[in-house]
Amino acid sequence: MTDDLSTAAASTPATGAARPAPNGRPATGTGPATDATDATDATDAFEANRRYLGSVAYRLLGSFTDAEDALQEAWLRWRSVDASTVADPRAFLTTVVTRLCYDQLGSARARREAYFGEWLPEPAVSYQDAPASPAEIAELGESVSLALLAVLEQLTPAERAAFVLHDVFAVGFEEIAGSLDRTPDAARQLASRARRRVKAGSRRATADPAEHRQAVEAFAAATARGDIESLLAVLDPEVVWHSDGGGIVTAGARPVYGADKVSRLVTGLVAKFLTPESVIGFALVNDAPGLIWYERPGQVAGVMAFTVADGRITEAHVVVNPEKLTHLNVTTP
Repeated sequence: MTDDLSTAAASTPATGAARPAPNGRPATGTGPATDATDATDATDAFEANRRYLGSVAYRLLGSFTDAEDALQEAWLRWRSVDASTVADPRAFLTTVVTRLCYDQLGSARARREAYFGEWLPEPAVSYQDAPASPAEIAELGESVSLALLAVLEQLTPAERAAFVLHDVFAVGFEEIAGSLDRTPDAARQLASRARRRVKAGSRRATADPAEHRQAVEAFAAATARGDIESLLAVLDPEVVWHSDGGGIVTAGARPVYGADKVSRLVTGLVAKFLTPESVIGFALVNDAPGLIWYERPGQVAGVMAFTVADGRITEAHVVVNPEKLTHLNVTTP
């Protein structure tokens, strides 16, 4: 299991105001040695939890850019705290990041309501097919598909925070309550209500990775041939196609429903936009088999994530907004 935010963030400074010196430690000026030691300890504690905190922030916000902003602000706040007085840095930092994301979610909802067309989360892409180790799962939380992240947009900020912290990262309700300024019982109710809403808003899905990949491969092959009959065979009759161009590139403003309409849409898009330089490759999109469209070598133009049930695609989420693909530092297969 991988997380692009954590990978990218690990190679960049936590914040411009506290930029590390060339030796990787934050600049500490000419203060006494104890101040330098405290700063080093604070940096070590933050960096030890950065990957985990980035995963929490991404799942709470659905945006790598916004998640990185939250981490930068969390670093600034952590720097102002006497780390020696904090018994559990991870719990403390989780609370800080959660509160920052909680505040962002309110303003983000207003921005997304004014967004052109459908707003979809930024996709996390990796090429590692090996299963995650127990340590990685603990660090990065349970897998969250692009479809699930889209459903989480329907929750209130408090519901989303409670659901992500408890159901994805197994954080206890006592700690969640502290992050949200609620009682543990209230936090438990928020997570329960969120769980019901997520279940109601989710499409049929299977947990079988082999079945999922087989359906994606069949979709890719049929798409490459422009074969509508083969597309109809791999698409669920009630399939839903979501796309996000952000008003920057061509994409549907609303979802497209039904296998017939989706198959004709796909073949039409292929005929209009794919060129001899275009490549469609396989990758893990939010830890599930998906597709990447390279407009030309080294330039990602789209990412496709799928929900599969009973061997057929029930839902597709296609992100072509270039502003949501800038974090993908990838090369052609």
